[in-house]
Amino acid sequence: MTKRFFSLALAGLVTFGAFAQNEEGFEFTTVKENPITSVKNQNRAGTCWCYSSLAFIESELLRMGKGEYDFSEMYLVHNTYLDRADRAVRTHGDVSFSQGGSFYDVLYGMEKFGLVPEEEMRPGVMYGETLSNHNELTAVSDAVVAAIAKGKHRSLQSDAEGNMLWKKAIEAIHDIYLGVRPEKFTYNGKEYTPKSFYESTGLNAADYVSLTSYTHHPFYTSFVLEIQDNWRWAQSYNLPIDELMEVFDNAIMEGYTIAWGSDVSENGFSRNGVANMPDKNKSADLEGSDMARWLKLSEEEKKSTPKPSTELWCTQEQRQLAYDNWETTDDHGMQIYGIAKDQNGTEYYMVKNSWGESGTYKGHWYASKAFVRYKTMNIVVHKNAIPKDIRKKLGIK
Repeated sequence: MTKRFFSLALAGLVTFGAFAQNEEGFEFTTVKENPITSVKNQNRAGTCWCYSSLAFIESELLRMGKGEYDFSEMYLVHNTYLDRADRAVRTHGDVSFSQGGSFYDVLYGMEKFGLVPEEEMRPGVMYGETLSNHNELTAVSDAVVAAIAKGKHRSLQSDAEGNMLWKKAIEAIHDIYLGVRPEKFTYNGKEYTPKSFYESTGLNAADYVSLTSYTHHPFYTSFVLEIQDNWRWAQSYNLPIDELMEVFDNAIMEGYTIAWGSDVSENGFSRNGVANMPDKNKSADLEGSDMARWLKLSEEEKKSTPKPSTELWCTQEQRQLAYDNWETTDDHGMQIYGIAKDQNGTEYYMVKNSWGESGTYKGHWYASKAFVRYKTMNIVVHKNAIPKDIRKKLGIK
């Protein structure tokens, strides 16, 4: 039996089938599933941070009873790239300029710049396509920013009004490749600015918090997560891993979804829809089993044929070591929206990705709790999705 999609006309949302089967051995049964919008495709652009954040925000509006929205990623990407270019130049290149970003870029961006509907600024239209391809944009914009940020300039030129000329140049480049950001538009018969459109949704950026779990900072405090794409230096609350996992489960069971930042470079994160954390130390005890055969596969085979298996349930110390030695890296942003079980009773989180309808589950993944526990970099949730006792420890009201 294959997975099924149902279109709920009232909300216009997509839900995943109650039962899904993977031809390579997994059978999943849904435990709890929250409403999401359709799967999008970031294509050739390093903008997962925006796709995953807006997927999360769109689900928040469904949860709030506001109906279905499809927001423009490129509007926030354009604004974010300009801000990141400014930060790179101000620090003489010590802050990197790249396509990457963080969930906070969207939270900050929707409050500072507003939101616009997808139809007002679609990806690819400036070069006759329907999907993003930022390869050429990056080649041009990276060169300009590097030339200014790392060049041997005694001073930077400005126009008569004091506007920096390089900023006008980098804005023009992004206008050419991404489109000009709309100042006004009409939506459902009413005229908006991006700011008034954001305000009309009832969203409040301050309601959303970032959480992580590392021991190089005290628990129950907040700190700037030291990753390159956190260039706005946003802070995350620090929780013990067991309590962070409590937040995952409480959020899903209470009807919230999660913006999930994770390392997807591990062998356990397959490209066909399953992420798990096989325990290599137990291979000797499983000779002849499916697990033993899995461990003997080539790297390519591991990526294409995941199977239910004994998993590594990491300690806090193992999580920290993987972060400290660069095994866990800031790779990809996705949305978690549900919980499912495989045929062995192992629990998985249901994940919406932004790689189009790829993989066995047409753009959806199942990530085991063991994988999420080990490889989560940070998450963003509505503050009310956090259990009350944990919120109290963090001082969140």
